[in-house]
Amino acid sequence: MTEWDIKKLQILRTLRDRGTVTATAETLLMTPSAVSQQLTNLAKQLGVPLLEAQGRRVRLTDAAHLVLRHAEVVFAQLERADAELDGYLRGEVGQVRVAAFSTAVPALVVPAVQQLRTAHPGLDVRIREAEASEAYELLGAGEVDLALSLAAHAPSVRDPKFSRVPFLADPLDVALPAGHPLADAPGLRLADLSAEPWIFGGSGPWSEITTAACEAAGFVPEQAHSAAGWTAILAMVEAGMGVALVPRMASAERRAGVVMRVLSADQPRRHVVAAVRRGAEEGIAVARVLGALRQAAAQRETVQQN
Repeated sequence: MTEWDIKKLQILRTLRDRGTVTATAETLLMTPSAVSQQLTNLAKQLGVPLLEAQGRRVRLTDAAHLVLRHAEVVFAQLERADAELDGYLRGEVGQVRVAAFSTAVPALVVPAVQQLRTAHPGLDVRIREAEASEAYELLGAGEVDLALSLAAHAPSVRDPKFSRVPFLADPLDVALPAGHPLADAPGLRLADLSAEPWIFGGSGPWSEITTAACEAAGFVPEQAHSAAGWTAILAMVEAGMGVALVPRMASAERRAGVVMRVLSADQPRRHVVAAVRRGAEEGIAVARVLGALRQAAAQRETVQQN
């Protein structure tokens, strides 16, 4: 394959534009002999004559003009690459891969992506739904750049591989069937529901969060039914099969036959955090995504407080 030397091609292009070796040398801050030597070497590399004498001057051969027609395409692509690289360095372009648990995707990640598409359209955010343990496995393996999960399942703050970023405390409300005797009870506390059948996941984060919240209220919940998805959990609540703790971030899943009660006296919460590989938070693209997620979290907390 023919060897193409970008620097020498730029000299040839400058000679075409400036007309003489002397003017080319002045433009490129080179000596005339250095210009001539570089163009002689380029002709040898390409295997074609590039210059021919015309009196005391030289002119470009037809082969030189052919070479430059193709070189201009290369120069244009390099200009685009420079512009894109500059945008990458300023965090305007690039790709950030985000792993997030199911309720965080519509509540935090999608609003953040919408904001970034307006402010930084060249920034490509790729979303992957993943539960806590999987999200950090993906992060550690380099398959994602940012993992959004729950504090109880995030890497330790002392783990040297990751940096943790807190986002919000998501309140947990209790879901009751619409006709439940306590649906309208004033000052409802979690302990008031100690004798109720409970619906929550058989294992994993939500099982642990529900059990921990109930134990903090002084009882161990009786797990009547097990489900992982909010659609299934709330369908069973609506059918009168039990009660459940539901994160406020999952509000889009709520049903007409379910009453959501705020446990103001002993409000349990789950804490949402992000993690990145240590040092990655200093990358501008990742920092922009973290900033957009913070903004989405702040807006959600404002809505929750009103």
